[in-house]
Amino acid sequence: MTTNIKLLFLISIVALSSCKKWLEMPSEKEFDSETIFENVSRAEMAVLGAYSSTFNRELYYQFGMGTDECFSTEGETNSKNQVANYVYNTSNIPTSTYTAMYAGVEYANVCIKNLPQMQAGNEQEKRKLDMLLGESYAIRAMNMLNVVRFFGDVPYPKIPVVDAGTFNSSRVSRDTILDGCIDDLQKAIDLLPWKSEGGVTTPERFTKNAAYGVLARVALYAAGYSLRWDLNSYAPGSVTIAQRSDANRIGQLYEIARNACKAIVDRGENNLIAYETVFRDLVNGQYNPETMLEYGQYGNNSNDASIGYTNGMFAHTNCMFGKAQPAMGALPTYYFDFNEGDTRRDVAICNYSIANDNTRQMNNFSGMTIGKFRVTWKAQIGTAINKRDINWPILRYADVLLMYAEAENEVNHGPTATAIELYEKVRLRAFNNDRSKMGTTPSSYEDFRKAIMTERKLELGFEGWRRTDLARWGVLYETLSETKQKLIQLAKSEGPYAGIDKYQAYKKEQAKSFLDPVVAVPFIGYKNAPTADEEQQLKNEGYTLLEMHSNVSLFNGNRTDETSTWIMGLFRGLEKNKVEILPLNATTIDDNPGLQGQQHPLY
Repeated sequence: MTTNIKLLFLISIVALSSCKKWLEMPSEKEFDSETIFENVSRAEMAVLGAYSSTFNRELYYQFGMGTDECFSTEGETNSKNQVANYVYNTSNIPTSTYTAMYAGVEYANVCIKNLPQMQAGNEQEKRKLDMLLGESYAIRAMNMLNVVRFFGDVPYPKIPVVDAGTFNSSRVSRDTILDGCIDDLQKAIDLLPWKSEGGVTTPERFTKNAAYGVLARVALYAAGYSLRWDLNSYAPGSVTIAQRSDANRIGQLYEIARNACKAIVDRGENNLIAYETVFRDLVNGQYNPETMLEYGQYGNNSNDASIGYTNGMFAHTNCMFGKAQPAMGALPTYYFDFNEGDTRRDVAICNYSIANDNTRQMNNFSGMTIGKFRVTWKAQIGTAINKRDINWPILRYADVLLMYAEAENEVNHGPTATAIELYEKVRLRAFNNDRSKMGTTPSSYEDFRKAIMTERKLELGFEGWRRTDLARWGVLYETLSETKQKLIQLAKSEGPYAGIDKYQAYKKEQAKSFLDPVVAVPFIGYKNAPTADEEQQLKNEGYTLLEMHSNVSLFNGNRTDETSTWIMGLFRGLEKNKVEILPLNATTIDDNPGLQGQQHPLY
């Protein structure tokens, strides 16, 4: 964060500190009592307060695991492990995302009500008030998408609680909600300035660029598949995976997504930069033309996000970087999903951990960690070991290009020249513009659709979208079932993994400073165990030999065998036509009488 934004954010938190439960949010009258909307500066603090409830740790932690990229390294009795493996019940379902998102919606609703009533003293104030109103509409839409993509049909408040006159909020069709979000974002786009117009200097707030990107995202979710049921009967037999029934509207939604992305691309203000630089910039609070929207992290304003601690590399308590203790890891199959020469692999997946003496020690298969938020890339520790001041990437330009290509394919029922160009831009960046390594781009509708699914996994790994992307494509069950079988094959070194390295030899070297330049520890691979003479020679040359299937690892020391508990327990609760949408926590229903009798029909 810039210093000014930090200060405004701190002030807004003090003035408008968010509560744990949506129903405990301060009413609109309390805002009035503080004369928040008396002038533009105070109104801006109200909007900044809404931003504080647009993200939390659950979005990348509980909800970010259970994919073909990421798994929980906690024990099977841990509720986070259970949610990551689709073992749902009405008491272990997380509630923080649900309540935080509605807190943000309430703040946005208060701002949407009050901002239009303010009188601007001059044209500059008029532009500022328009921008603040646009931000409020965009925040409401983004937050509602985050609730809908995990919980489906949910309450949809569009006015402040004090004006509703009741706390009885029932489920509303997700189609109605997402159409409302599209309307909100279209209003936001009309009100917000482009990034280049200087309304804000940070990607931690909405611009027209970011609103267009989130509009595309909402439209793709609104057009996609979801687990649905009859909202009148809640009959278990009515539960099915389907798109909305209006085929014409589905086509319109894909066109909305395409046109939104096209507006960003045509504007030309955003572009791709080196993949590694994206995340080195992110962990150090540096902005660039690729990252279009971030959730700001600074000190105690972290909303318990723990970015780089829970979802980063492992670093020993006594090392110079301070403790980093992941609770989630990279599936070893994900490592092998990247083609040879794809520069994203070693950025996304960290193949080493930091020991107590600052040496980089290679991870075994089960110990690979998330590399995008690694603490060794920072310039300093940050506020605390569990509050590293690392922003969260909400929207990147690469995502926009892939959404554009996906929408083009859907609108035209096949990839156009534009769709292929956009897809290949992302691919070429990954291979340092070496087209010979990129592979062939599919030309049929179905093959291109599958290629987009794969590319989003490779490009956006560990950024919190994979689980619900698979659900909106209607392939969550099939993809995860296949992934588990592949993991078993990898454990047995069979099938596509018959030729992988079973041993890797590397040199233990010390990380000597922050801003560590190392991306991956280099190694010599062996398909089978080296001979005694070869092993002795490696030792003489200063190499350490690691059996990749072994339990030797600083992080998650488990063997990668087909009978290992962590492999057998992976996705153990997975059931098609059931787990694609989470049930509501029992306390969520108890807190809202309007939800009585409206639980997920299969729970």
